[in-house]
Formats: sequence, structure tokens, C-alpha cells
Amino acid sequence: MTSQAAAASCHGVAPSIDRDRSKPTIALVGPPNVGKTTLFNALSGSRATAGNWPGTTIDVAHARWRTGAQTAEIIDLPGAFSLDPVSPDEELTRSLLVDVPVDERPAAVVLVVAATRLSTGLYLFAQLREHGLPLVIALTMSDVARRRGALIDLGPLAESLGVEVVAVNPRAGTGVDALAAATGRLLDAPSSARKALAAPGSDPDERFQWAADVVEATVSQADESRPSTTDLVDRWVMSPVVGPLLFLGAMWSVFQATTKLAAPLQELTGSLVSGPLARAMHALLNAVGLGHGWFERFVIDGLIGGIGLLLTFVPLMALMFALLAMLEDSGYLARAAVVADRAMRAIGLPGQAFLPLVIGFGCNVPAISATRVLADARHRAMTALLVPFTSCSARLTVYVLVASMFFPASVGNAVFTMYVASVALVIAIGFALRRTLWRALGEEPMMLDLPPYQVPHLRLIADAAWARLRGFLRTAGGVIVVAVAAVWFLQAVPVHGGHDFGSVPVRESAYAAAAGAVAPVFGPAGFGDWHATGALTAGFVAKEAVVSSWAQTYATQRPTDPHTPGSLAKVVRADFHRSSGGHQSPAAWAFLVFVLAYTPCAATLAAQRREIGWRLAAFGLAVQLVTAWTLAVAVFQVGRWFA
Repeated sequence: MTSQAAAASCHGVAPSIDRDRSKPTIALVGPPNVGKTTLFNALSGSRATAGNWPGTTIDVAHARWRTGAQTAEIIDLPGAFSLDPVSPDEELTRSLLVDVPVDERPAAVVLVVAATRLSTGLYLFAQLREHGLPLVIALTMSDVARRRGALIDLGPLAESLGVEVVAVNPRAGTGVDALAAATGRLLDAPSSARKALAAPGSDPDERFQWAADVVEATVSQADESRPSTTDLVDRWVMSPVVGPLLFLGAMWSVFQATTKLAAPLQELTGSLVSGPLARAMHALLNAVGLGHGWFERFVIDGLIGGIGLLLTFVPLMALMFALLAMLEDSGYLARAAVVADRAMRAIGLPGQAFLPLVIGFGCNVPAISATRVLADARHRAMTALLVPFTSCSARLTVYVLVASMFFPASVGNAVFTMYVASVALVIAIGFALRRTLWRALGEEPMMLDLPPYQVPHLRLIADAAWARLRGFLRTAGGVIVVAVAAVWFLQAVPVHGGHDFGSVPVRESAYAAAAGAVAPVFGPAGFGDWHATGALTAGFVAKEAVVSSWAQTYATQRPTDPHTPGSLAKVVRADFHRSSGGHQSPAAWAFLVFVLAYTPCAATLAAQRREIGWRLAAFGLAVQLVTAWTLAVAVFQVGRWFA
């Protein structure tokens, strides 16, 4: 089956989805964190991903779904607690369901309801039926509710609601066929045959009371005198003191495991790239008559040298994504959002602002789009300005490379330090913005249903890790090829006579001349060397280009085996030793801090311009550059006295 995601605007008139109009459309709807996207994947065979919080499904995913004798188009709408939108993502869901002409509405709606929070789903159900939408309910987490002592009688529940109710477990794939059959019957039934719902009224209090009455009539609850395991664990996990410490410990463990377990795989990948792959390409180019010229140097030193070094980080990225997916699937990361709510309110932002910031640690571009979860435009603008200070996964490649060169015995600790510094920087910049541009920010309550703790599912972890790794490679791939080609051609252009194109020493190339002109600016930070400043300049395109441009530069200078982190260490340390006056470790920390704080990539700037306008985006760019340079200088100047 095929699936694709269609970006839908949250502004203006009701958006439309580019879907197959020849097939009936089924909308998958539900509150956040009820297993909706997992069910979408199980129904359609897709690999869509979403986090355990509202606002992370910004696009509308759609795919084909076989229901009975026909094939339908199923769309996965952003999570919504109600049809009275308080955020742009809820507004989008309402727009696609009810703010469109009747003939453009979905032919059927599958409402995903968690058995552990039945009343929340029933409130949304009441609103959907008030608009006359044909419904079938997919009841998830029945096993979790049963462990908590709650037994739901599906027959009376279906009779009370006037629709079919199907228990499903999308994680295990059970109940999927029954849901397809029920949905097929709904599509085939004439509208006159559908049972009417006893209207609970349009007043919110009346809807809540109606939902409570249905729950009381259909759910039998065991003795609740003893707290559940989830409640006992949450007393510690969400404690204002122990909670943040546990979160830091969990993140430290992730980075330690990532850097140590991935190291052998990185070395293997590096040896394959610099050995068999480079030799095979050399032989191939010679066989077709393109060897021993500028084209061979472009392929070997440029493409393989630059992209090859980046590929050595693929095992590390895959492992980190898998570990984070495990924490997410277990239900822990949603608790981290609650713990961070206090810190967010301290800088004038609601707890929901933590959600885009967490996404930013994966990639800043979707994180800026995820600010749409915030109802207040000022909150969205401030959060979008803070997102670039979250340490995205592209920066991780630079952290690991530099740390392996300068601090080989403490790579995991160095990377963890950079992520802690990122959190501190977000809070510090947030305080500064609140004291200047946004002095009177209002607050909005954080509304987040906590998922139950559960044993992570291996298939779901693998799917989530692969989806994120594939997105990282897809995003970085094209950009890196362009950046590698641009850097190589600049290195191939001589600035003085006596050299031919492609055979000029890199020190006498246009690349070195341009980087050397910028280098004095970074002298006070300890890395005023054209190798470092050239890499940072390339990093404006994408942070992965810092790694690839270094590999290209030193490959052109022909050090021994230039395509792996270990082989670069000596030459890079020598340059930092020279530029820092013998204080290479403080200079390395200053370089890492600059990488953390300055502009993540060109795509992030484009996302900011789209969401908050070019004036605020330009202001954010200036803040990033000034902050990065100031902190880098401070780190080096203070650090060299203690080195």
C-alpha cells in the first residue's frame, strides 16, 4: 500500500487534501495520544510517526485502506480534544471535518478512543454526531484499562451510542480486520438506516455530564483503594525534584550508550568508505578513462571524502533514534513534558511550548512548524525563536566528531554536556526575550493525557527509528551533495597564477581565501583558522556540511587516510593548537558552543520566515550569531586560564 503526507495550512479558509477522489474518504480522528497514528500504520501498512503529545502531527497523512469489498482513502487528522479549536492543529481538524461543503466531508469517520480515558473521547463523539458525521469507534488500550480494574461492556456501549464499537490493539495488530469490516458496513449502509444519538445538548457541561453517564452505565470499576503501578511510578517520575534528575539521567544514559555502542560500527563504516569503496571508484574511473584528473579528485576527495565521513555517523544516528523511540513508546517522554512545564512557565511560556522544543532536538524545521500547537501568536513567535537553540540531530555529528578528536575518553560526557548547555541556553534566551520583547505574556493551561507505561514494542521502535533516520538522510542527502560540490569547486579554483583548475593546493584556493578573510573574527575564540571558519561557513547550509567540508579540506591536503574521524584528529588538533596558542581543549569547547548556538541551517530560517515572518526571522538570526560568538569567546578566554 502507498501513503503520503500532504501539508495542510492552518490559516485562512478550509484546506483541501490532495487525495484520490474516486474512492470514499475515511477520516481517522481522536484526541492526542490514543494510538491514532499507530492504528493508521496498522490499517494502511504505512510508517507515519507521531510523538506522545498534541501538535506533533502537523501534516495530514493519507493512504489506501481495504474495507470489505472496496478500497477507501484513509486520512490521519491531527489530534483534537474537541471541535472547539484552541490551537491551529485542532482548527485544522475541524476545518477538514465540518468547515467544508457537505459533499466534501469524509464518507465515514473512525473515532479512536482510549479505554483508559473513555469520557474524553465521548465528548468529541458527541460533537461529531451533532454535525451528522457517520461514525464507528475504535476502542484502544482495553488491555491497559483491564489491568487497572476497568471492564467496558462493548454491547451496551454501542447501544448507547448508536454506532459500532470495535476493540483494537494497533500495537499487536488485533481487531484491525473487525474494524475494517465495521467501517465497510458503515460505508454501505444508507444514511436513513443509521441509529440516532440521543442528543446530549450543545452546552459543554451537558456534553461532559452525558459522557459521564455513559461511562457509569457501561464501565464496571474494580476497587480503587490501591493505587496503580503507573500512579506509584509517577510519584517519582513527575516529582519537582526527582523528576528533572531522572530525566537528566535518562538522557545521559542515551548518549553514553549511543557513543560507546556505535563506535565499532562507525570505524567499520569508515574503513569501508576509505578502503574498498574509494579503491573501487578509482578503478572504475580509470577503466572509463576519467582517472588521474580533476574529475577523479572531485569524486574521490569531494564526494566520497565528504559524504563518506557523514555516512560513518549513520549507525550512531540510528541507535540514538531507536533509544529515544524506546523511551517514547514506553510512555516516559510524555512525563518529561509535564516535568518541563514548570520551567516553561518560568520564562513566560505555557507547558505546550516544551513539545516543539523537544521535537527540535530531532530537527529544528518540523519543530518550528509544531509551534502551531500554541494558541497565542506571541507564544508561537517566542517559541519559534527559541527552537534554533535546541541541539538538532545534525549537530550531533559535529559534537561526536570533535569530541572523538579532542576528548576520546569522554565522548558521551562531552555530547551530554552540549545537550545540557542547549537546555540552559533555551531557558536563558527565553528569560532575555521575556524581559524585553514579551513582558506581558499570558498563560494557557497545559492539556496532556499521559499514556500508560508499557513495554516498548520492538517493531514500533524499529519503524520509528527507521522513519527518523530516513528523514534525516533524505533531508541531509541532497543538501550535502550540493554543499560538497560547492566546497570542492571553490577549493579547485586558484586565486593566484601558476595552478590549473582542480590541481591547486587548497591553501591557495578561493575557498581558503574566503575562509581566511573570516578567520580573524574567531581569533578571540581560539579557532581563528581558515579550516575551522570554512567549515562553519558551510554549516550555514546544513550542520552536516561542517563534517563533510572538513573531510574534503584535509583530504585535498592528502593526510593519511582522511575519510575517518580518527585520521583527521592529528591534523585538526594541530591546527587548533596553533590557532589557540597551545590551548586546544578550550578552543574545542568554544567551537562546540558556537556550533550549538549559531544558525542551524538554511531550512530553519525558511521555516521561521514562513511561521513568524521575515522580520522576526532576521532578528532571530542576529540573536543566534551574537550569542554564538559571545559565548564562544567567553568559553575560550575563561577556559584557557584553567587549561
